[in-house]
Amino acid sequence: MFNRAHLLLATTALLGGGIAMPAAAQDTTQNYADAPEGLGDIIVTAQRREENIQDVPISVTVIDDGTLEAITASGQDIRALSGRVPSLLIESSFGRTFPRFYIRGLGNTDFDFNASQPVSLVYDDVVLENPILKGFPVFDMQQVEVLRGPQGTLFGRNTPAGIVKFDTVKPGYDFGGYGQVSYGRFNAVNAEGAVTVPAGENVSLRVSALYQRQDDWVDNVLPSGTTEDAFGGYEDFAFRLQALIQPSDDFEVLLTGQFRDLDGTARLFRANNFTRGEPALNENFDRDSISVDGQNEQTVKTQNLSARMTYDLGPVSLISVTSYWHGESTSVGDVDGGFGANFLPPALYGPGDIPFTAETRDSVPDLEQFTQELRIASNGSGPLSYQAGFFYFDEGLDIVSENYSTLGDGLNAPGGVNIFVSQRQDSKAYGVFGSVTYDLTDQLSVTGGVRYNDDSRDFTVTRSKDTQFPAFLQSPLGTVTRDVSDDTITWDASVGYEVNPDVNLYARVARGYRAPSIQGRILFPPATPTPLEDGVSVADSETITSYEAGIKTTAWDGRARVNLSGFYYDLNDAQLTAVGGDVNANRLINADNVRGYGFELDAQLAPVTGLTLTAGLSYNHTEIRDEGLTSAACGGTRVDTFPDVSLCTVLDPVVVPAAPFAAAIVNIDGNRLPQSPRWIANWTARYGVPVGDGEIYAMTDWAYRSRINFFLYESVEFQDKQLLEGGVRAGWQSDSYELAAFVRNVTNDKSAVSGIDFNNLTAMINEPRVWGVMAGVRF
Repeated sequence: MFNRAHLLLATTALLGGGIAMPAAAQDTTQNYADAPEGLGDIIVTAQRREENIQDVPISVTVIDDGTLEAITASGQDIRALSGRVPSLLIESSFGRTFPRFYIRGLGNTDFDFNASQPVSLVYDDVVLENPILKGFPVFDMQQVEVLRGPQGTLFGRNTPAGIVKFDTVKPGYDFGGYGQVSYGRFNAVNAEGAVTVPAGENVSLRVSALYQRQDDWVDNVLPSGTTEDAFGGYEDFAFRLQALIQPSDDFEVLLTGQFRDLDGTARLFRANNFTRGEPALNENFDRDSISVDGQNEQTVKTQNLSARMTYDLGPVSLISVTSYWHGESTSVGDVDGGFGANFLPPALYGPGDIPFTAETRDSVPDLEQFTQELRIASNGSGPLSYQAGFFYFDEGLDIVSENYSTLGDGLNAPGGVNIFVSQRQDSKAYGVFGSVTYDLTDQLSVTGGVRYNDDSRDFTVTRSKDTQFPAFLQSPLGTVTRDVSDDTITWDASVGYEVNPDVNLYARVARGYRAPSIQGRILFPPATPTPLEDGVSVADSETITSYEAGIKTTAWDGRARVNLSGFYYDLNDAQLTAVGGDVNANRLINADNVRGYGFELDAQLAPVTGLTLTAGLSYNHTEIRDEGLTSAACGGTRVDTFPDVSLCTVLDPVVVPAAPFAAAIVNIDGNRLPQSPRWIANWTARYGVPVGDGEIYAMTDWAYRSRINFFLYESVEFQDKQLLEGGVRAGWQSDSYELAAFVRNVTNDKSAVSGIDFNNLTAMINEPRVWGVMAGVRF
């Protein structure tokens, strides 16, 4: 295995000792004494071509360079983007391995490695479908765009909520680069750099690297003895090599190879950090300590090769994007969040009540994803522009789930595997699409697009017959198979009207689609499974029709920009995931309808030279509309025969009361979606004072979200009232150098971000306050 620290040092030497600057400005220089006034234009590729954000008839936000650099300086992973734009939330029960994205309240709480999400991640024109790919680190970025609403024409299936789109910095034909390193609390190191090297008249290379590490900092305070600094550390390394080859003026090839290697602590689960009947973290919560008797670790390794070829034929360009991804991952955690179990003497279990032990590992021994897109796009500046293409997707995925006998169960020694489940899923999809924009007048333009989608998925799951845990809870199932397929048409239509050079109006209607899904995590299926109740669940395709209108404005000679959009959508046959219950299930269900509406506001202001202010605000109302839809509630619902088990207070109507080893079944009609806050707000302020050829600056950034529920059902305990995290940063920078100090989560906000409900009142918590210093150079 390579030594990542040595490779980092070699890369840093190659970068010329580099340390650095904001993303889109990495290979440019700026004289701060002559800094331009105003905000400048924002160019996006939301419609697969470069356009001014003010002209695009889509609700889209760009995460600016300064904010991106600030929020990731402490070593944060992709979850740092959560709440940084209107309507976007990101969370994970796997830590850095498996992010889950939500836009306009639409997402998926599914925690299995074949989870399907309605928010698509697109990395340099390549969709990253599997959750372990979606956690690929954010570094050497040209731009990050968040596209809200269905994107089913140009980007395809599984985009009914929207897209988070990453575009990396590409090689140019001038030598240059950047580098930056920060050091902070918990001995955290965040080092990143890139260099572009011309390699001939028509060839250029760009090498980029990211290294992040942090010491363990959470103590394990078991009664048998405290282990200091047992959890919380990680080491994450990512590398990218790009080669730009231009054999002729009209033909260009971009080759990319990249990989990631993560090794560290998995998500920390904290038993009974909620109290029955109370909606907030209790006195058991201590961010710096935990009491668990199981394993905790995770690794991820992913590799990618891709080729993008562009052939300019004059009136049109032909674009081919070919990509292959491979990955493997494993993550094990003490899911009950505590130690022992309540059938032991009181001093041997806790904190709080632990009805039974739960320690599981989920692994991806092998993931392979191949995608191919061929696209034709018109050139020129006439009133008509168009593009059309073909897309193919092929994925093979192996998953292994294991349950450990933490205390021993008579058949297995403590720490032994007593349940072993293997899954295999093969997915194929293709699409044919086209989009046309026509300028009816100098002020009025219309856009229409359509896409044909065809999807199929074959699934096989096996639970070993020689592992029974315990027999009264389940019996071996052998092998179960499922297959699903569907084809459908998605489309969009929009109109844009330029009232004047500073005001644009738009309206858009779009239909999106998420392919049918299968879920087969059968570690704990029913005790007496039947062909119709074997733990494997299937969700039919969901379709969404979304209506959106907005106004995009600039004012004050380009010093102010305000964009406002309102939306309404109907999501039919909505794919929802019922997690938890009495056996930590993960079951797919379809709701007849989910209705949502709200608005998004983006604003930027440069009132005086050196001062920039930004703000974002969104309101999202979501409602499940299905009179007969039910879900299992928390596994610890009180029953008279089991008065000592962990409890939660369910607020929904009970359809089937709880019984021994069976959670209550409740009606969830009218509930909001999980992880769907009504309000998300963010704001930043940056002020710089020129000093010589540089500046002294200070900036602050904040993100807020209102109350969220963790599950489909509503309870007093499994929710979080609000989260408010802010950062500050101050330093000096010139054309070539930067020195700064920073603090993240400056108020040390303590908020629950998710929970586990099948065993006790377990919580997952946001990141702690961190501080540090950074230095950088660009050339």
